[in-house]
Amino acid sequence: MQGAHYLVAFTFLALAFVFVSAIDNSALQDFCVATNNTNGVFVNGKFCKDPSLATAEDFYYSGFDKAGNTSNPVGSKLTTVNVQEIPGLNTLGVSLVRIDFAANGGQDPPHVHPRGTELLIVMEGTLEVGFITSNPNYKLFKKILNKGDVFVFPIGLIHYQVNIGKTPAVAISALSSQKPGLITVGNAVFGSDPPIDANILSRSFQVGQGVVKHLQSKY
Repeated sequence: MQGAHYLVAFTFLALAFVFVSAIDNSALQDFCVATNNTNGVFVNGKFCKDPSLATAEDFYYSGFDKAGNTSNPVGSKLTTVNVQEIPGLNTLGVSLVRIDFAANGGQDPPHVHPRGTELLIVMEGTLEVGFITSNPNYKLFKKILNKGDVFVFPIGLIHYQVNIGKTPAVAISALSSQKPGLITVGNAVFGSDPPIDANILSRSFQVGQGVVKHLQSKY
């Protein structure tokens, strides 16, 4: 009988915890403008400004209409608008990226957003986009997108975009995080600091150490 009482009490506490967690996931105030002043309240990686000191500038960004410089090895430029650019995005769980692609193969190389799902819309040009599912299938879902087309990249999956057209392309992405993070596969694997031992990468990718060291030299 005593064991049954413990079971009932445990179940009640577990349900109460779930209920409280579900309630507290919602914002408990209108906004939490990020500030570098460490005297505020620390929330989700940023300190909060006193709400009475917030201004319209805390929720504003200008320049998203300007094309990025794609003169680089991958032929693309990302213009991010996250909590770093708009302090008012803190705790709101959303951000934007403008991606400019050079003609004839400019790309946003295979990468991962560890903290956000991405919703991309093509503004100009034609892109091939795709994402790869996790182990054990590693299935590639890819699609050709034209102006006005929209595609979703699920959180945490490797994905890419490449301009297959003969003119520059532009896309806008919305992400489900104030700071979704970015891990570019090539940079992470071959450009880590300190570098991963060439013997490990040689065996992982089934190529010679010379190939690995050449790739590491590119990053």
